[in-house]
Amino acid sequence: MNTKPMIPIFFTIDEGYAPWLSVALISLKENASKEYRYEVHVVYHDMSANTIIKLSEIADDDFSISFEEMPQTLDQLHDFAGNNYLRADYFTLTIFIRLFLADMFPQYDKAIYLDSDICVPGDISKMYTIDLKDNYLGVVNDYSIANIPELNHYVKDAIGVDKDHYFNSGILLMNFKKIRERELAKRFLDLMIKYHFDTIAPDQDYLNALCKDKVVYLDPTWDSMPCDLDEFENPQIIHYNLFDKPWCYDNVKYEKYFWDVAKRSGFYDEIVQYKKNYSDAQKKKDQESLALLVTRGNEIPDQEVTMRKIFESGQEERL
Repeated sequence: MNTKPMIPIFFTIDEGYAPWLSVALISLKENASKEYRYEVHVVYHDMSANTIIKLSEIADDDFSISFEEMPQTLDQLHDFAGNNYLRADYFTLTIFIRLFLADMFPQYDKAIYLDSDICVPGDISKMYTIDLKDNYLGVVNDYSIANIPELNHYVKDAIGVDKDHYFNSGILLMNFKKIRERELAKRFLDLMIKYHFDTIAPDQDYLNALCKDKVVYLDPTWDSMPCDLDEFENPQIIHYNLFDKPWCYDNVKYEKYFWDVAKRSGFYDEIVQYKKNYSDAQKKKDQESLALLVTRGNEIPDQEVTMRKIFESGQEERL
């Protein structure tokens, strides 16, 4: 029987993200402390049996990987137009599952959530052992947003958080026990159904608004993003967020970490082919999506109903 202390880690993906998840898993396993064992849960939507088998091969005695299909109940939430309002043009349904993990896995009181577009050169156990006290989350400021002046207006005036405290939801140390006690998932659904807030980063914006002042800010190396800042010398987790993805573009910061691991993954040929096939039309769409995000970020604060207005008016309370 394995008596090492256990660390639970969660990913949420669909079929398209499997190659990047393989890099995340391999780098995570290779660099994690051997003093712990790791229970990795991949909560997925629309993934093939062959892909699951391929990813399962990364597991070992101290690094288990289980696959849980996403609950179908989330597919039943629709807006007035009949469209699933747990979606946006550049997001997938999987992003919202992180808000429900604490309820879906009551056996855990603390866990780590990670996006799949990452590489982990650091020891993840060092992140897990950070004391959250009574706070809900351990987070890193989203300086990729803070460095876009046009979006500072959105963060401050639509969400109600200053740019230096607006955190990224792709890397989270989660206090499951406290999140369950405060019924985060229920509050999220109640607010979404009642107000239909317009957002540019749906799950992230709800977490920032609801958990304001109840988070621990981690060292930024735990969410190293390839934005305009200089590269960190010792990144612990590299998060290729927004459109800074080495499997799409050349000369992305921290790309050497990704390709070193990708070459040893079972998806390497597929990753290389994906980049080779990434067309000018797709790159143009990326630029259009970024421009749309900035445009919406400028427009949303002026809407009649925003998170900041609802919370600061006293109509709703934060967690």
